[in-house]
Amino acid sequence: MAEVWIIDSVRTPRGAGKAEGAIASVHPQRLFSQLLVALAERTGLDPVDVDDVIAGVNTQQGKQGLNLARMALLDAGYPATVPGFSLDRFCGSGLTAMNLAAMGILSGAQDVVVAGGAEMMSHTRTLSREFMMDSNNLALRKKIPQPHQGLCADLIATLEGFTREEMDALALASQQRADRAIREGRFARSLIPVKDENGATLLDREQFPRPQTTAEGLANLKPAFASFMDREIDGEGTTYGSLLRLVYPDTAIDYVHTAATSSGVVDGAGALLLASPAYAKAHGLKPRARIRGVATVGDDPTLMLNGPVPAARKVLEKAGMTIDDIDLFEVNEAFAVVPAKFMRDLDLDPETVNVNGGAMALGHPIGATGAILAGTLLDELERQDKSVGLVTMCAAGGLAPAVIIERV
Repeated sequence: MAEVWIIDSVRTPRGAGKAEGAIASVHPQRLFSQLLVALAERTGLDPVDVDDVIAGVNTQQGKQGLNLARMALLDAGYPATVPGFSLDRFCGSGLTAMNLAAMGILSGAQDVVVAGGAEMMSHTRTLSREFMMDSNNLALRKKIPQPHQGLCADLIATLEGFTREEMDALALASQQRADRAIREGRFARSLIPVKDENGATLLDREQFPRPQTTAEGLANLKPAFASFMDREIDGEGTTYGSLLRLVYPDTAIDYVHTAATSSGVVDGAGALLLASPAYAKAHGLKPRARIRGVATVGDDPTLMLNGPVPAARKVLEKAGMTIDDIDLFEVNEAFAVVPAKFMRDLDLDPETVNVNGGAMALGHPIGATGAILAGTLLDELERQDKSVGLVTMCAAGGLAPAVIIERV
């Protein structure tokens, strides 16, 4: 049967997504290009053989527009004969890039693809929010209500019966696990320092985590999204709350999410080198893992964040596996309720999920996170000498991609 192998994965550390963040001065194309250089140097890949470079980029405006993947590969010194393109599946962009690369190789149409993603949130937060998900497509949003994601998180927690205390506990665990992972060097294999134009290192470690976090400190934080119910989005009286009430007119929302139980705003990039077994064997590339299955689902666009559970079930079915075949899980911590529901609905041991922390502690560079999680999972499978892992994440609009990888 056809297979696709993961040869290697690399990523940047995540910098604070604000003007004074450690890597905010780096152009997004340069951020991604440094990973392309690293993959070629680490593996001995001849870039001339690359069939495509795919980059997930959520906000393709400003410096992140104009086909980041193509510009990054040229910046990396790859031959002009190598094509590249960027895609947007909201938070699932980086994982979708990886899955699409796998499909190309599995089909026989391609042999070598670099896939991943980048997001400079220090840049995107400065842009106008006149996107489809804001005020310029309200006809669609009134037909199919899509409120603010933070409100969705609080609504799901209310409907599912999750408490503020449970959400805070997950955030504290994420911080503690991330701190342990950093101190023990668990991210070292994949981490590529970010450098400036002169070769000086700007960032070689995670900038966002707050290891000093305590349960008492979390309990004192105010809910982050209560005010969003009344936030006007069109200048004509339409609010996020009015959209939500079109579907849930009578639900009294319990606002349980804070800044600490939401994903962090950061800059970052991740990339993986995928190859066919035939190409890898012919060119001396040693695989680290194979991809056992890929899948993407659509789910309720109003609740928006509930796709990971059906995505996991679908990818397991595609791979001919069961939940008991999976050793470790990476589920993006967009909000605390997402991994909470994932673990409860699938009856998982919390010690197998996000074992090195997640986006609540480390941050979520939207277009890059899926690729980063895939590499983090692979590193951890190797560290624990385990075999199979599953990555999934929610995305705006009620989307969720997923992938299962198995060590070779």
